[in-house]
Amino acid sequence: MGGVEIAARPGTVATGGKLLAAAAPDAGASSPPVSGALAFALAVLGGLLLNVMPCVFPILGLKALSLARAGETEPQARREALAYTLGAVAACLALGAAILALRAAGASIGWAFQLQDPRVILLLFLLIVAITLNLAGLFEVGQPDLGGERLAAKGGGVGAFWTGVLAAFVATPCTGPFMGLALGAAILLPAATGLLVFAGLGLGLALPFLALGFVPALRRRLPRPGPWMLTFRRLMAVPMLLTALALLWVLGRQAGLPGIERALGAAALLGLGLWWLGLRQRAGRATLPPLLIALGSLAALPLISPLPKGAAAVGRASALPASEAFSEQRLLTLRAARTPVFVYFTADWCITCKVNETGVLAAPEVVAAFERAGVATLVGDWTNADPAITRFLERQGRAGVPLYLYFAPGTGKPVTLPQILDRDDLVEMTRGG
Repeated sequence: MGGVEIAARPGTVATGGKLLAAAAPDAGASSPPVSGALAFALAVLGGLLLNVMPCVFPILGLKALSLARAGETEPQARREALAYTLGAVAACLALGAAILALRAAGASIGWAFQLQDPRVILLLFLLIVAITLNLAGLFEVGQPDLGGERLAAKGGGVGAFWTGVLAAFVATPCTGPFMGLALGAAILLPAATGLLVFAGLGLGLALPFLALGFVPALRRRLPRPGPWMLTFRRLMAVPMLLTALALLWVLGRQAGLPGIERALGAAALLGLGLWWLGLRQRAGRATLPPLLIALGSLAALPLISPLPKGAAAVGRASALPASEAFSEQRLLTLRAARTPVFVYFTADWCITCKVNETGVLAAPEVVAAFERAGVATLVGDWTNADPAITRFLERQGRAGVPLYLYFAPGTGKPVTLPQILDRDDLVEMTRGG
């Protein structure tokens, strides 16, 4: 029988080479996954599809009220549509510029990076609470009008602009089809081209209202203004309240019980201030001082003491068998053992992620298929900032979550699954490898 003898000598280790994790077959070069033109087209299409996502729907309801007004002239409709588009594009450009600037400064961040900061979640929660109370009738931005005429007359270019900004900002937790490749390319393309891709996302988000503003035949299909608008406005307070509760849950995941206590205290003060504002409005009195107090509680309370960012992040449980926290080293070990591996990246503020997890990954037939095939599952939680996960996402040509990868035994590169998962596809995937 033969043998191998290894002799080690002390000395200087030569430089060069690369890390084992970086040498993994899936660690591609940091080049854009698609061209700039295709990335722009995908961003527009992805932004258009965001309009049917649950995170954007409440904001669209607000805009629908202004679009249903009577007697609006063509120039007014076009100006409002352009203002809404400008707001959506400006918000996406601002987020994109922040991402590119911070990455150029050495930070490892991706799309929706601001939601990884619990202070941003807290401020967004308070903003949604204020909108909910406004829709429920506790106070008015202008004077109340129970007949609906004043409600129908509200809007204008400034209001449309800020509605577009709010829609784009609230849409960041949602990542729909086509967005993954587009945003992944945007952070790897030259800065000017990348910003154009981010602008395309805002343009796609605004396309339905842009069409309504410039095509009179589409506007004529909208219901005529009337008392129904007030009822619709009250009903829109329900999805807004659900959005606020979801943000409160995310805040609890990020900052624990202290974060929830801070948020509820701020919401109580804000609600009292806005209730006082509503009383003064109904009495015909000046509204500026109470409004300043309400807004002051909104802005100042989170600054009293810092939130414990990431201090109480809760470990993630997965319904899939053999689930572990993601690490590149563990992925390499499982692949070396020729074990089929399913890797998915998620975040508590990612609505698409949560829908996939509860509706698809937790389905009994999917869990049973993974058990039969002996598939190991690695879960990357991106709720709080994690530079290691950010770098891995970038090497896959992605800027954010969700991302689903399947590594069949003996294969070089993973199969990238769609961002909207399908149960049958997952079951069939396990049979093939």
